[in-house]
Amino acid sequence: MTTDRRFDRSLVHDATEEVVGRRREIELVVAALGASRHVLLEGPPGTGKSTLLRAVAALSDLELVFVEGNAELTPARLAGHFDPAQVMAQGYSPDIFVPGPLVQALRAGGLLYVEEINRIPEETLNLLVTVMSERELTVPRLGRIVAHDNFRIVAAMNPFDAVGTARIAGAIYDRVNRVSVGYQSEDDELAIVHREAPGCDDRVAKRAVACVRGSREHVDIRIGSSVRGAIDLVMLAAELADLRNDTGIEPTTIDEGTGLDAACAALSGRIRLHESCGRTPEDVVGELWAATRTSDDDGDGASGKA
Repeated sequence: MTTDRRFDRSLVHDATEEVVGRRREIELVVAALGASRHVLLEGPPGTGKSTLLRAVAALSDLELVFVEGNAELTPARLAGHFDPAQVMAQGYSPDIFVPGPLVQALRAGGLLYVEEINRIPEETLNLLVTVMSERELTVPRLGRIVAHDNFRIVAAMNPFDAVGTARIAGAIYDRVNRVSVGYQSEDDELAIVHREAPGCDDRVAKRAVACVRGSREHVDIRIGSSVRGAIDLVMLAAELADLRNDTGIEPTTIDEGTGLDAACAALSGRIRLHESCGRTPEDVVGELWAATRTSDDDGDGASGKA
């Protein structure tokens, strides 16, 4: 049963207006936060995890306190510390404590957003486990900090990124509600491209989306591109076409070569190939781009072919 009436149907409706194709995930997150539960958003990059949470936080009028998960995130950086210079001059005093994001969120009743939680050292994760369990934190020489009623932790992680990450302890999973966030549908991704690149060529946008979606299933690619790659592709293609139109009179068109150049620049750094494939990213992107070509793209240049 929902305990916080700010997390209601109107919030779900408003959030779905801002986040394309994520109604189910929004409902789950809103329900969990309304029940005063913590959340783990798990999915590949570029699937709108941060966008979803930022929309929910803004619409519910809650502060969003951001934490970037990495190996350098120590308990002191997360919770806070006493200013060493002030300690030397005044001794330990609450006035000279510099609150970290965790203490800030505990006091203000905000959402602590921990990005890439699987990159955080174990000792720092243990601090989060304590706060999740007890809803309070004891800082040496400062005292006990009780969580505001509105305090929640929302963590995010990319399950496909194994570099610099560790397995999340069962103690974390036992204290969160896990929401799986996969890629949106083709129509939703196309809508995102048009929203982020208004006025873009629809034919190029469709090819760009087909290209990034194909990268997620290609036999030589270990990790494919998110929709961000499609957004960059269409924006770069439009700029390239404008630069390469040296007459200044004829309507700008996006020809095959320009589309391919834009695809290579936008996607070659986003995909991760299998080490054994023996190919370059540009070679694979070229194959993906060629595969998206249709008979409609074989018209004359005035049609703005991709």
